[in-house]
This record gives sequence, structure tokens and C-alpha cells, in this order.
Amino acid sequence: MDVHQANDDLRSIREIMERSVRFISLSGWAGVLAGSYALAGAAYAYNRLYLPGSLHLRSELISMSTLWELLFAAVIVLVLSVSTAILLTVRKAREQGVRYWNQAARDLLYQAGTPLVAGGLLTIALVWRGYWAVAAPSTLVFYGLALFSASRITWKEVRTLGLLEIILGLTGVMLPGYGLFFWAAGFGLLHILYGFFMYRKYER
Repeated sequence: MDVHQANDDLRSIREIMERSVRFISLSGWAGVLAGSYALAGAAYAYNRLYLPGSLHLRSELISMSTLWELLFAAVIVLVLSVSTAILLTVRKAREQGVRYWNQAARDLLYQAGTPLVAGGLLTIALVWRGYWAVAAPSTLVFYGLALFSASRITWKEVRTLGLLEIILGLTGVMLPGYGLFFWAAGFGLLHILYGFFMYRKYER
């Protein structure tokens, strides 16, 4: 086997590995749908917390039942988003003839899952202790860290999305009264913009 043949073989192997991991990235349509779910959840939270058409809270003291209700709504958004991503991933994998559960997928799950689990537990603790104003933007920070960590083995655009989520989250923590709006911008608008960009660049 000559050098050129060896290089061609290595290139082929690398392309197969890249294809096997990149198809499980957040696809364009998954991003758009996840963003839409998030905006719907944010609209529901706004109606529960704020007076119609204003930035004034309905009450200075928000009951724990309302907070847990909002947390449950956020879980629904998360489940819908993850389910959509999984369904689109499986369909795309079958179309490309790629295994959707392999070592690359496990590595990606580990890289992204660790910050997400830590962030989820911290968010529950913040709500439990009454620091609800910073709970929503803190989820952006950990989600951004998860994306940034996972970007090493997936599309480079995921890193940019992660950094933007972190910036929005930190800004929201500094402006706790507007945490919901930063949450909507991060999980909603950024996902939709990312989704359309990825679709036009890689999937159309």
C-alpha cells in the first residue's frame, strides 16, 4: 500500500467518523422547532407572571405553586425539544445509513450531559431556595456550557451558539427582573436563527 492509498483510506475513515457524529448534532429543523416550543413556554410563563402588555409582575410575591408550575412547563418544553431532536436524528440516520447510537453519540452525550445535569440540579435548588429570579437565566449558562463542550466533536457553529447562550445567561443573571426575556431570547430566538442558518448551509 503506497502513501497516497494510505492517505485516502485515512481520509475516508475520517469522513465516516465525522458523518457519524455530526448527524446527531442539533439539526436545522430541530433547532427551529425547539425554539418555537421555548417561545410558547415563555409566553405561558409571561401570562402567569406579568400583567398583560407590561413588565410589571402580577404580584411581588410569587407563590411556590406558581414557580413549580412554571418549572413543570419548562420540563415539558425540554421533553418536546429532546423528543423532536431524537426523532429527527433517527430519521436522518436511517436516510444516511448511519448508526445513531455509537461511540461518537455516547461521547457527545457525555460532553453535553454533564453540564446539563449540573445545571438542572442547580436550577431546582435555586427555585427551592427562592432565588427564582436567576433560575431561568442560569439555565442558559449551563446549556451554553454544554453546547461549547459538545462543539469539540460536532459542528463548529454549535460553539458559537453556546457562547451566545452563555453571554445571554450571564447578562440575565445581572438583570434578574428580565430573566424570562433572556430565556426566551436564548432558547427561543437563538434556536430559530441557528436552525434556519444550519438548514440553509448544510441541509437544503
